[in-house]
Amino acid sequence: MNAESRKINATDSDNHVRKFGTFGGVFTPDVLTILGVIMYLRLGWVVGNAGFLGALAIILLAKTLTICTGLSLSSITTNIKIGAGGVYSIISKSLGLEAGGSIGIPLYISLTLSAALYIIGFTEAWLRIFPHHSELLVSSAAWLALLVISYASTHLAIKVQYFIMVIMGLSLLSFFFTPSHPVSEFIFVGKFSQAGFWQVFAVFFPAVTGIMAGANLSGDLKNPRRSLPLGTMSAIVVTMLVYIGIAFVIARISTPGEMLNNQLIMVDKALWGPVVIAGIMGATLSSALGSMLGAPRVLQALAEQRTVPFSKIFAAKTGNNEPRNAIILTGIIIELALLPGNLDFLASLITMFFLITYGMLNLVVFIQQSMKIISFRPTFKIPRIFPLLGAVGCIVVMFLINAAFSFISIIIIVALYFWLEKRGLDSGWGDIRGGLLLVLAERASRLAMKFPKHQITWKPDLLVPVDDPKIWSGPLLFIRSITHPSGSIFAFTIKKNHIEETRKNLRELLLPLQREEILVNCTVLQDGSFLHGAKLVIQTLRGGAFRPNILFLTLGNEADNDNNDNLIKSLLEEASANEMGTIILRQHPRMAFGMHKTINIWLRDKSPNWHLALLITLHLQINWVGRINLVTATTDEGEKKRLLKFLNNLNDQARLPSMTEFYVLIGSFDEALKIAPRADINVFGLSDQLDFGFMHKSTKLTQSSCLFVKDSGWESALV
Repeated sequence: MNAESRKINATDSDNHVRKFGTFGGVFTPDVLTILGVIMYLRLGWVVGNAGFLGALAIILLAKTLTICTGLSLSSITTNIKIGAGGVYSIISKSLGLEAGGSIGIPLYISLTLSAALYIIGFTEAWLRIFPHHSELLVSSAAWLALLVISYASTHLAIKVQYFIMVIMGLSLLSFFFTPSHPVSEFIFVGKFSQAGFWQVFAVFFPAVTGIMAGANLSGDLKNPRRSLPLGTMSAIVVTMLVYIGIAFVIARISTPGEMLNNQLIMVDKALWGPVVIAGIMGATLSSALGSMLGAPRVLQALAEQRTVPFSKIFAAKTGNNEPRNAIILTGIIIELALLPGNLDFLASLITMFFLITYGMLNLVVFIQQSMKIISFRPTFKIPRIFPLLGAVGCIVVMFLINAAFSFISIIIIVALYFWLEKRGLDSGWGDIRGGLLLVLAERASRLAMKFPKHQITWKPDLLVPVDDPKIWSGPLLFIRSITHPSGSIFAFTIKKNHIEETRKNLRELLLPLQREEILVNCTVLQDGSFLHGAKLVIQTLRGGAFRPNILFLTLGNEADNDNNDNLIKSLLEEASANEMGTIILRQHPRMAFGMHKTINIWLRDKSPNWHLALLITLHLQINWVGRINLVTATTDEGEKKRLLKFLNNLNDQARLPSMTEFYVLIGSFDEALKIAPRADINVFGLSDQLDFGFMHKSTKLTQSSCLFVKDSGWESALV
């Protein structure tokens, strides 16, 4: 079945699945998750520690982060079609499956632990009415009931939430219209007697994390692009007003002691306490239900892209779109989390994971806005300051709450990223990572052009002409030894016809170098003349920001006609005219590069043309883990002492390896080549007057491959 038919079938299948609108699919689950256990059981404690103004600051700070995140969520969902998994889907489609998975797995854990948190809150309210009941039995019974509802049908769960919303509304009215009299002293600023500001913030923050409840159901929405922005932002604004109102009323009618020590103060102060208890039970159950609906869908989305183990099992869905295998696993994890029963610990843990998720979502939007790419054109546009503030704010708040746990959380996410990267995941869709790096490279190149070129930043970037990729005998391993780890390669060939076949052959030829993580680019130029085409490449690349700085050529056998020598001469002249260095390799037909250990570099006193040769030698020595011999020759025995001093000074100034040895050979140059120490390659400077006879002869005299090097003037081995 082809991709198009699969897409059509998937669309037809989706049309038979009942989906939700803005109110039922986004606003209701968001509101019921936000107005949950923290509001009923911990908001009084927050006000008791911080006072009204401190509580207002905590509420506004938390809401600022969620407003920024809600705006980012709203913006990006009007730009792309997000699938199941909500935020996981958004990050995966933007930064790849590895980034999506490294955030999606902690997000799944957060949602799962949130359900446990809400069930514990329900249990505390239940025990207020029935104090003699078993805490574990009550929480397990609530867990089982919610599991059955979520397993049966998402539509049933949404209908239950409508009923719960009515009860919550009545409980809030009962509290706001309380007949309790104001206390004698309104506490504006608290003393933080039981916890500091950031500890209080950490306990409160899960109260505002319900904005993802609708996003987690994104795969079940009729129109996510419309429903998510409208439903999410409406829920944030409504719940913020509710929280501020409750904080004001509690501070007005309660003493600090009551707020700090009575978790059910809203029950005791309400017009009719039982309806508030019903609201607590309803809110905690609905919040738990929302998490139990969202978490399995995140897990199912993770499994669908093979991001988690046992993917086939957890990716399965029923005919009516229910991820029941994922629901069962989520239920088991929730029950295990209920055993400790520590609400404050779970709240702090959830806070960290949600802050990471929110920060990453904001970062994704900020990156796409900053790239200024045409594909990012959301119908709901927001200024860049909001996602930037949201991303930075989430990271800062994380470290203010708990720096050690923040480091651990980031390390876990980085470890997950590299683990997923090694699995070689394939999403089947594109993402912005490659484009992002190119944008950064382009901007960096613009900045780099403002600064003067300097030899200290030199690295070997080779331009490699390839006559015929199918029969080219160029030494790839040797090229790797010159360029690894920081250099690059730009290879090209010139053909008049069969362009696609040649391009394929060239890519296959260079594949081993790419696997060595060397930057490799290649192209095929259509031209009737190899020399003409090669000159065009050299001239064109000079204008680029990342242009090659060394022309790499190979010298053929003596049996070859003069055409090859003339070609090399012309290319060398063109390279010099375009400020490129040149290296010409004459490979020994039998010895090749021997044991890849010893390098002889031949130097002439007072010759300026040795910098590139020495830099290439150093690269070879590092990659071969070899040894360098500095060699020079003279016919005058009396010059030996002075030349040894010259080699020693050069060794010190160039900071050569400690095992470098010096040789001053007496005799003619040809005689010196014969008596020179054995080496796997001999490196020579290249003069303006090319002596092809000597270049061919040198491999015989040294019994090794030879490299002939000419500086461009932009290298320095002494910096």
